[in-house]
Amino acid sequence: MAPREDSDTTYPRLVPAGDSAIVIELGSEIDPNVNDQVYSLLKTVEAADIEAVRELVPTYRSLLVSYDPLVSRFADMNERLAELVERSTAEVNQEPEEARIVELPVVYGGDDGPDLESLAEHVNLSVQEVVDIHSGIDYRVYMIGFAAGFPYLGGLDQRIAMPRLKTPRVNVPAGSVGIAESQTGVYPNASPGGWQLIGRTLAQLFDVSSPAPSLITPGSKVRFVPVKSHDQ
Repeated sequence: MAPREDSDTTYPRLVPAGDSAIVIELGSEIDPNVNDQVYSLLKTVEAADIEAVRELVPTYRSLLVSYDPLVSRFADMNERLAELVERSTAEVNQEPEEARIVELPVVYGGDDGPDLESLAEHVNLSVQEVVDIHSGIDYRVYMIGFAAGFPYLGGLDQRIAMPRLKTPRVNVPAGSVGIAESQTGVYPNASPGGWQLIGRTLAQLFDVSSPAPSLITPGSKVRFVPVKSHDQ
């Protein structure tokens, strides 16, 4: 993977995270190409089957590698991961697979989307225009985080971008669809949260009893389908 410079920082770079983890940073921006590199590297490290590796945590722009320091010293692990970073270049350059699309039926507005009207007013659009814009594209799943099964979705039209709430809600219902800055996402379970809520789906995003607990996975895409009621 060719080194890349952002300001004074050259990527990729390996950064120690405590005494048992290394963060491999591949960029500094929310960028689909950088995110592709993250998941290519994830596959490469998984395929290497390194005995000391305990957990891999991908993000928008980096991969955290947690390892057992009793099995591998930092210097050895750092060297091994640096080799794998170079190897993952071939994976990135391969023809990408067609992304799986997950369709989520969403009731927009009302009790299901209590912030939709105020958001529409803030961005000088009608409620229907906001719904049409939000549901008009397929969103890239950059990562799963915050809560089990919570997808961070990129590609939001900047016309409907909104800051987080100044005061987060104590309880956001499961399935709530929200907007925060230039991202949109879905709460898989009831939890506190500060995103602007514009709708809700009854789709079960996370099932701990399932062999594949998360309905939505990184690298897939999400399509929001407006419906009038949850019976549709």
